Amino acid sequence: MIIPWQELSETALRNIAQSFILREGTDYGVRELTLAEKEERLLKQIKSGKIVIVWSELHQSVDLKEKREFLRQSEQNML
Repeated sequence: MIIPWQELSETALRNIAQSFILREGTDYGVRELTLAEKEERLLKQIKSGKIVIVWSELHQSVDLKEKREFLRQSEQNML
């Protein structure tokens, strides 16, 4: 289930972003970004709709996924 980012407090949204960054955090770019820079980039992607916040009923957890990938997986699960 997608959780609209607009329904979360700014603190909750930032905590979800930081948790994701720290969990997934390997950076292989030309220049390593600070946590704050990564957070701002991720928040922009969430607010633009490219990344969605997903609640897993099965795992009782929140994750971030590319919207396109989430929709593709959802379609496959319905088949």
